[in-house]
Amino acid sequence: MSDLSAALKELLAALDRLAIPFLIGDSGASGIDVVAGIAPEVVAEFCAVLAPTFYADADEAGLAIRGGRAFNIIHLKSAYKFDIFPAGQDRFRRSQLARRRYTTTTVAGLENLEFPVATAEDTILAKLAWFRKGGEVSDQQWNDILGVIHVQAGRLDLGYLQEWAGELGVVDLLGRALDGGITSRTQ
Repeated sequence: MSDLSAALKELLAALDRLAIPFLIGDSGASGIDVVAGIAPEVVAEFCAVLAPTFYADADEAGLAIRGGRAFNIIHLKSAYKFDIFPAGQDRFRRSQLARRRYTTTTVAGLENLEFPVATAEDTILAKLAWFRKGGEVSDQQWNDILGVIHVQAGRLDLGYLQEWAGELGVVDLLGRALDGGITSRTQ
């Protein structure tokens, strides 16, 4: 079993054990994003459950949750990082959790591991929001957005995308992305 597989399985078990609703979001070379409906009153227990093999600071996590900000936990053996985004009262994150879909991965080292993931629409919207917050300069984010749209062509819930794009302030970006990203991102 790979270090990533062990870390992810342990994290999923802790979330399940404490009945914390969650989904696995975006991932990068050194980390995975997790949206979780974690309440401030369970954060200390969550960190304690992970303590043997993760760095998880309960005080920092509690402050982050109360402030509506993400916190991270780090798998000690591999230094793999998981960014935990608390759903809290954030309507979009709560919607993401409500719409999550279960998948079984075929990724090498994680074969046959089942967990909830964000829908294609929620992935697009989250990436559009991060793209906007990041100054609209990340080619990687933009290409990810276009890739999801391309792969999911004809299956996207356009009404849901439009509704949340308005609430997240990314209607213009969504329009350009749905048009194939032909229009310059820096207009």
